[in-house]
Amino acid sequence: MTERLPAPQLVARATGTYIARLERQYLADVPSAVGELARLRRGAGKRAHRIPDLWGIGGTEELAELRGGHEGFLRAEYAEEAVVLATSLWALHQQSSREHGMYNRSQNLGGAVRALIRLKGAASADEEDSPLRKRLVRVGTAESLDSVAVRLREIVLLLRGAKVPLDYARLAGQLYRWQHRPDRAGVQREWGREFHLAAVSGAKKAKAGADGGNGDAIDGTLRPDEDFGGYAAGE
Repeated sequence: MTERLPAPQLVARATGTYIARLERQYLADVPSAVGELARLRRGAGKRAHRIPDLWGIGGTEELAELRGGHEGFLRAEYAEEAVVLATSLWALHQQSSREHGMYNRSQNLGGAVRALIRLKGAASADEEDSPLRKRLVRVGTAESLDSVAVRLREIVLLLRGAKVPLDYARLAGQLYRWQHRPDRAGVQREWGREFHLAAVSGAKKAKAGADGGNGDAIDGTLRPDEDFGGYAAGE
């Protein structure tokens, strides 16, 4: 019997399965993977199925395999848009990086932006006014998927330059939910929470280092939602 997954987790799993396989092959310099990554990059930030050369790649086949038995509640178009957008952005992010994969399950969007700000040398007091934070805010205030895609692409290019990785499976699950308007505010709050929690984590690590102890990664009372196996359901 096929495991019945909540829709955002199914989308995340399809994305993660596809990227993990292609990333391993790309880092091993497998010619077919190098070519597929190049094709995916051409679709970075574009809507699903808009570029015929990308039909059948970008995680859509993995999604189709997982969708068996889920047709009654999974919005197929939303799922395809989320998977293709996330995988094509990853391909853009991975470009020319042959030593390390840019898909990292421990680095969410808000945390990645916070990490990038700190790599740029911003003092803690200046982080909230950083132009990079404003880019994240622009993603959160976008009114269309096209706008979200363009603004995410801008952030991904900056992450690529600094070699800061990102959890594209989690992002795909969020993009699926974002397209369903009743869930949109929850996703927006989630991005803001991620950014805030990264600051809390950094402060606690710094304090632990100063005290000579290990400390907790983040305050347990401020954890992101754990629904859907770690891909938050929104509020």
